Amino acid sequence: MAHGEILWFDMERGFGFIRPDMGPKDVFVHASALVAEPDHIVPGDPVEFELIQTRDGRLTAQRVMPLARERRRKRPARG
Repeated sequence: MAHGEILWFDMERGFGFIRPDMGPKDVFVHASALVAEPDHIVPGDPVEFELIQTRDGRLTAQRVMPLARERRRKRPARG
């Protein structure tokens, strides 16, 4: 399982992105992949997820589970 944090999530559209700890690219997440209700997901929330490669080569997150905030790690700023 991979770890990261919610970068942003749009509840109306039902999707968002996760910034994985292993970087460098953000990962798409659909509301159907969330174990928790989307209204409880906010930017900065630490999550655990499974990475799946789609047919077109993009990575997407599946089985996204929120983690306790204590698991949140400090990340260097991207520039």
